[in-house]
Amino acid sequence: MATIFHIALASEWAAAREAGVYTTSTLGRSLAEEGFIHASRADQWTGVRDRFYADVSEPLVLLQVDTDLLDVPVVDEPPAPGVEETFPHIYGRLPVTAVVRAIPLSPGAPAAAPEPAAPARPAAQSGPAAGGDSFSKVFLLEMYFNAAVASVAILLSALGIAIGVAIGGDRAPGIGGLVGLAVGVLVAVRVYRRRHPRVA
Repeated sequence: MATIFHIALASEWAAAREAGVYTTSTLGRSLAEEGFIHASRADQWTGVRDRFYADVSEPLVLLQVDTDLLDVPVVDEPPAPGVEETFPHIYGRLPVTAVVRAIPLSPGAPAAAPEPAAPARPAAQSGPAAGGDSFSKVFLLEMYFNAAVASVAILLSALGIAIGVAIGGDRAPGIGGLVGLAVGVLVAVRVYRRRHPRVA
């Protein structure tokens, strides 16, 4: 999963949630006018907020977008001719189902990485990147989390086998292992979903 960010007016995000899609490109510009939706990586959104949203008094939200959930291209490119830094641009409408978290930002305040609401996420993991973690750190934290969740499923399966052996019989270990694995998978899915909630 790749995570990118977009700063939105809270009112426009609320309207998008009603419509099912978000179509604002940037402050005061629509997707139809611009041709794409401006986005940022975790290390870029605070600079964008300071530069373009410092005078905005209306409430803002930081949209955390999972690019794997998009059905349109995301292209890294300079925002203007002569600019060397590239930014992710979303070439199409942003479905609200691709926004895994909407973090409220205080209007008019200096940009500081917000504290993500629990449960956190990658880019925020235990709260993804609330905007300042490097990609490597986020990736490693997510990898360790996934390995820990898988280990829980394996341990519960092994526990089921052990109980089956203690009960005795030819089929008890196999049945115990399957029951343990089923319980482990259910626990793993629940833990994963709590860590990675979908914002509708």
